[in-house]
Amino acid sequence: MAIKRRALAERRKAVGHSQETLAYLLGVERSTVVRWEAGATEPLPWLRPKLARALAVSIDELHQLLTVKVQVKKKPLVDALTSEAAHERAEATSTSNKPGRLDDVKRREVLRMISMAGSLLAMPPADGPGGRHDWERLAYVSEYPSRLDSASLDEYARVNAQLWRVFSSSKVKSHIFPLVQRQLAVLNNALQQAHGSAVHRCLCSLAGDLFQLSGEIFFDGSYYVEAAHCYAMAASASKEANAFDLWACAITRHAFIDVYERQFTKSLPLLDLASRLACRGDSSLSTRYWVAAVEAQALAGVGEVDACRRALEAAEQVERLSGRVHTSGWLRFEGARLPEERGACYVELRRPELAETALTEALNLDLSMRRRGSVLTDMATVGVQHRDSDQLVLYADAALDTARQTGSGVVIRKLQTLQAQLVPFLGDSHVRYLDEQISAFSAACVN
Repeated sequence: MAIKRRALAERRKAVGHSQETLAYLLGVERSTVVRWEAGATEPLPWLRPKLARALAVSIDELHQLLTVKVQVKKKPLVDALTSEAAHERAEATSTSNKPGRLDDVKRREVLRMISMAGSLLAMPPADGPGGRHDWERLAYVSEYPSRLDSASLDEYARVNAQLWRVFSSSKVKSHIFPLVQRQLAVLNNALQQAHGSAVHRCLCSLAGDLFQLSGEIFFDGSYYVEAAHCYAMAASASKEANAFDLWACAITRHAFIDVYERQFTKSLPLLDLASRLACRGDSSLSTRYWVAAVEAQALAGVGEVDACRRALEAAEQVERLSGRVHTSGWLRFEGARLPEERGACYVELRRPELAETALTEALNLDLSMRRRGSVLTDMATVGVQHRDSDQLVLYADAALDTARQTGSGVVIRKLQTLQAQLVPFLGDSHVRYLDEQISAFSAACVN
C-alpha cells in the first residue's frame, strides 16, 4: 500500500499552489499530482526540474520531499503577511485552474469597497487634531478606528508597501487580491469615523495608494473597466490628500489603459494633465520621468517621431537623480526601465534595428516575469518587421510560455496584438502552430 507524501503536499500548499495550479504550471493533469502526493507514482525525470522550480526547492530538497514518509514541519516564511499571502494564494487558486483569473464575486466586492471608500473620502474631516508590522496595534485600531494615531497610520502605510512588494514578486498577480480586499475593508472601517484634517489627508493618501494597487491587479487580469474605475478613485483620493505625485501616477496609469488598447490619441490629454501635476510634486522623485516615458509610447503610436524622441530624452533624465527616486510601490520607475521603454517605442515606430538593440539590453537585466514577457513579445514583433520567421517564433514561444506561467493579461494582450501580424507568415508551419497556440491559450483564459 502506498504511503502518502505529506511533505510534498505541505510544500505545495506552503508556496500557494493548489493541485490544479501546480498541474497547470507543469503541463500535466491534476490526477497526476494527486498520484504523486498519494505515493502511487513518481514524477518523470524530465519533469523534476520544473517541479522543483514550482515548489521553490532544490533538486536535492525535492528528492527528500518525494522519499520522506512522514509529515515535515513547514519552513517559516519571511513574516506574517507573506505567510498569510501563501494561504490566500492557495484559497484563490482552488477556484480556478487558470493563473490570473479573478473570482467575479471578489471582484465586485473590491469595487464596492472602493466606491464606498471614495464616498467617505469626499466627506470633510472633523474639526480637531488629528520592517515588521505591529500586528497588535493594527488589530486594536481596526477594532477601535476612532483611536487612530500617527504610529497606527505609519503601520497602515507599511502594510500597503508590503502589499506592493508581494504584488511585485508574485508570478501570478491575482494571488494578492484577497489581501488587498482585506486591507480595503480595514481602510473603509477607519474612514467611517470622524478624524481631524491631518489624519483625513493621511487616510486619503493611503486610499490613493491602495486603489492604484487594486487597479494594477485588475489591469494584469485584463479587467480594464474595473482598472479604470480604481485609477479614477485613486486620482480623487490623491487630490483630497494634496499628494501630487500620487495623483500624477494614478492619472498616468489611467492613460496607460488607452495606450495598451492602442487608443493613443485618447491618452495624450490625460498624460498632459499628469505631467502638469508631476511638476507640482517632489522633484527628487521620478514621477515626471515616468510620465514622459509613457507619453513617448503614446506619441510613437500616433507616429510623432520627433515628439517621441523628445519625450524619451526627458524620461532619460531620471538617470541624473540620486537617492530614493521611487517608492517601490505606486512609483517604480528608474533608469533600469529605460531600455524596455525605448524598445517599445522603436517597435511602434517600426525601427527594428534600434528596437532590437534596446530590447536585447533589457533582456540582460533582472526583469519581473511580466516585464520579461512583454519584452519577449516586442522582440518577436521585431522578427515580424525583419521578416525573420525564426526570430519571430523563438521569442513568441518564450513569451507564450511566460503567459502560461503567469496568466498575465498584459502579456496575453501583447501576444494577441502580435498574432494580428502573423498573416504573411502563415505559410511557415512553425508560425501556423504558434498562431494556433496563441488562439488556444487566449480562448482558455477567457473561458
